[in-house]
Amino acid sequence: MGDKDIEQIPNLKGGRVVKKTPQDITTITFEGYPVDCDSAGGTGFSNLFEGGQTWDTTEPFGVNSTIVRDLFRIAILWTDDPAATAGVGLTAASTNSYRIVFAHAWCTSMKPSYTDGVLKVTLQFKCPAFNKNGMALIHEDSGDATALVSLNSYNSTNYPPTGTSITW
Repeated sequence: MGDKDIEQIPNLKGGRVVKKTPQDITTITFEGYPVDCDSAGGTGFSNLFEGGQTWDTTEPFGVNSTIVRDLFRIAILWTDDPAATAGVGLTAASTNSYRIVFAHAWCTSMKPSYTDGVLKVTLQFKCPAFNKNGMALIHEDSGDATALVSLNSYNSTNYPPTGTSITW
């Protein structure tokens, strides 16, 4: 999570006044092992970084560099429910779960490396804590032996980029 730091401002009496700084941007880093450059099967990562493109369904797969950037919702789920997935987020009533959801995250970095003879990609996403109208873009929920409800579809109705109401 982005830091919520404070600064101090000295006054003329030698005292200090605390100044709160806005919450910093949150950075989420993933590592993955691509099978191809990109495909509709989700075995590559290039389209996450190079936005605005249609995922290929036929070979040879191809991705061009672009100035377009896509917005993403990232859901991370820890649970003891073996049937749950973070994308849907629905968990059974008798399980323990903790979920963090980041709305309007941007893929800001994609670094391939070939360390130890294995191709790996490190992806970095950045998500502000709030949109321009002050609505939270980071949401956490959990349940101890309680079901988590499914996440709503990620679209401009449920998650308006500049709106005043977000439906998780």
